[in-house]
Amino acid sequence: MRHRPDGIDESGLCRALAAWNIEATALSHVPLGFGDHHWTAEGAGGERWFVTVSDLAAKYHCGIGVAAARDGLRRAMDTAAALADAGLGHADGGFVVAPLRTVRGETLRDLDARHAVAVFPWLEGAAGSFGDEPGPAERAAVLGLLAALHRSAPPAAARTLPPALSARDRLERALPATAEPWHGGPCSEPARALLAEHAPVVRRSLDAFDRLAAGVRDRAATPVLTHGEPHPGNLLRQGDRRLLLDWDTAGLAVPERDLWLVARDGTDLGLYEELTGRRPDPGALALYRLRWSLEDLDDFLVRFRSPHTAEPDTEEAWQGFTDTVKDLSAQGS
Repeated sequence: MRHRPDGIDESGLCRALAAWNIEATALSHVPLGFGDHHWTAEGAGGERWFVTVSDLAAKYHCGIGVAAARDGLRRAMDTAAALADAGLGHADGGFVVAPLRTVRGETLRDLDARHAVAVFPWLEGAAGSFGDEPGPAERAAVLGLLAALHRSAPPAAARTLPPALSARDRLERALPATAEPWHGGPCSEPARALLAEHAPVVRRSLDAFDRLAAGVRDRAATPVLTHGEPHPGNLLRQGDRRLLLDWDTAGLAVPERDLWLVARDGTDLGLYEELTGRRPDPGALALYRLRWSLEDLDDFLVRFRSPHTAEPDTEEAWQGFTDTVKDLSAQGS
């Protein structure tokens, strides 16, 4: 997130880093990303680490509770760390930027009742942005990483992620709720009006998701280990090397869960088939593209129906909300 959070005590965060045997002499908030909070920690000798604090209550609106959300995040972090242990880590010439383990071997530690901390190595490089549109060579490089990931043996910690829509019940409730005013903050009423205007699009999208998900389940394709969000914002470029960041949503699913974010044409899909021997499923690609939009729509609606103020993160969320509505309209046309 771009704003410095009010509810996180930085002195407490410094104490939490002792679990990694880190004595931080300075913490610098990093206004980066959309969801987690980030800091750079610096030691007395100039060593640096990248520290991520996840607000589990805010990040996981799927109704499973903070404890289950914490468990899911821990399993994802353990999965990434296991991949690094198996030789896919950046330090061994691989592409996985995994969390560092504490002195007790943990990849995630509680900061308080709703926040969890993970620590990553500080790496130099050029990071992308979510909205970047990579060219053919860049897409080919990322598809090579995904092919290697999908061919790897899944660690025991990896979660199985069925093609479900965790946001469905809330979206179903939000549509009729547009009949009454929303009072969370400056974006509440504009969000209500925009959702009401596009309610038919959202309903058609939910129906389309059900049809696509049923088809994917019926075909029962063998799942692979997926990253979940291999977009340019989670890619670090170091010269000719490409490293994948942010393994929060790693888990077992069909490969199209990753591919739809990278492949743009038949050449890309053909390259993936050549690398893996597995032909991408058009229905699964459409499913995960639609799922991303619907989950994003839900996240924005939760945000705008909750108490909020006008700040840079809110402005970014509003732009994301309007873009998501446009994207759903385009997918349904």
